[in-house]
Amino acid sequence: MSTGSETAPGQTEATAATHQVLINDEEQYCLWPAAKAVPNGWKSVFEGTHEDCVAYVEKTWTDMRPKSVRA
Repeated sequence: MSTGSETAPGQTEATAATHQVLINDEEQYCLWPAAKAVPNGWKSVFEGTHEDCVAYVEKTWTDMRPKSVRA
């Protein structure tokens, strides 16, 4: 499934993505199974193994507050 999102470095077709990282308009992140359709209001920004996705979120989501309440 191609969503135009990033993939984990070194990921090959033999290492299929099992999860994806979603983001909403409030810049909140969610881990989601790669085989499931992305729900309304969310978009896929990364695909990889569960561990790759967790690492991506830990690196990227540095401020847990919704975008609407950040200064």
